[in-house]
Amino acid sequence: MFFVDTLEVEGLGNRSYLAGGPRTAVVIDPPRDIDQVIAAAARRGVRIAFVAETHVHNDYVTGGLELARTTGAQYLVPAGADVSFARTPVADGDTMTVDEGLTLRAIATPGHTPHHTSYALAEDGHGVAAFTGGSLLIGTVGRPDLVEPRLTEQLARAQHASAHRLADELDDEVPVLPTHGFGSFCSSSQAEGDATTIGQERRTNDALTLDVDTFVAKLLVGLDDVPAYYTHMAPANAAGPAPVDLTPPQRANAEEIASRLAAGEWVVDLRSRVAFAEGHVAGSFNFEGEGKLATYLAWLIPWGKPVTLLAETPERIADAQRELARVGIDRPAAAATGDPTGWVRAGQQLASFPRARFADLAAVRERGEAVVVLDVRRDSERAGGHLDGSVHIPVHELHGRIGEVPEGTVWVHCAGGMRAAIAASLLDAAGRDVVAVDDSFDAAADAGLSSTSG
Repeated sequence: MFFVDTLEVEGLGNRSYLAGGPRTAVVIDPPRDIDQVIAAAARRGVRIAFVAETHVHNDYVTGGLELARTTGAQYLVPAGADVSFARTPVADGDTMTVDEGLTLRAIATPGHTPHHTSYALAEDGHGVAAFTGGSLLIGTVGRPDLVEPRLTEQLARAQHASAHRLADELDDEVPVLPTHGFGSFCSSSQAEGDATTIGQERRTNDALTLDVDTFVAKLLVGLDDVPAYYTHMAPANAAGPAPVDLTPPQRANAEEIASRLAAGEWVVDLRSRVAFAEGHVAGSFNFEGEGKLATYLAWLIPWGKPVTLLAETPERIADAQRELARVGIDRPAAAATGDPTGWVRAGQQLASFPRARFADLAAVRERGEAVVVLDVRRDSERAGGHLDGSVHIPVHELHGRIGEVPEGTVWVHCAGGMRAAIAASLLDAAGRDVVAVDDSFDAAADAGLSSTSG
């Protein structure tokens, strides 16, 4: 009997897979922290015989090369991918025997990248799973605009053709197991639901229900912002990532934290936005450890800037370090844990700022107080409706555009509170008076705040 285990890569919104039989297995699109993959194989009691990449990834650093080196597995990489390391190039139609009666067939599915390859798993000749990477996702497809702007429309058309090829070659009951689509910005839209099949996608996916011209037009108009750190991921993966080092960073005391801030380095507080607002090291930034830490910190930080992590426990530091390594932020410069009063020098006070709801903003406006309302959502979100009179700077642009925020107390909001907390910390560090709106944007209308669409 075959098995397929899903390995969630939380924070980045991706999945990897371990699939095999009684003795041997294949890993599809592994994350950089391969210890978790090895542990999953150990629980199954199988040897990893193959490591397969669907494409050179744009949104995270792969662990594929190191996993193959560590386990002695064959490293399967699409033949069209331009990489600088030894691997087993895989072409359309190539078939590998994973275990007795269990085969893996490569299917060329260009679109997310020109060389993208999906893999069909079959047991005794009967299809049992399709690992579709960034090709056919749950209700959508991988975005085609991450390789080269001049190729975007061509790749969008290729996505349509690839989706149809998968639907034509695989039976309706075959599960579709994509890498992207669970929060990753590599997806052209986010998945609705947790599982799907070829048959379900045939009935509901635009790539399989719309003609190619209509599909491409709809896909291209819906593409959203691309995280800045993506520009560093594909080159790192093509060069061959170094092994990850997850040993604890050096400990930082209050003096070192102050020195690093003075040197212009980033000090990142991983605590909840509630705790941060109540008291934090002046000049530090708040990226919640339980939020989309890797995505937003890697998106905002100047690439290569040293980062010191602050958290309540060593476990939270370790979790953050693991998540950041997945996007190429390899080693924190230092870290500190415990009570935040220990992170500031003797005689210094923690900084703070207020949090509020949209109802509080409505009350302030009702009293006629002049405040600046800053919307830090993405362009696509704002187009669906925004507060009248608000200023718009997406959170990923704010660090370089703080000078554009008008004078006065800034009430900053997003869609739910997490990004507003990041933005509030950036503004607070810059010396601005700020109020973080920790509320769902839907509550703005309930509070009587007028809004405009478009």
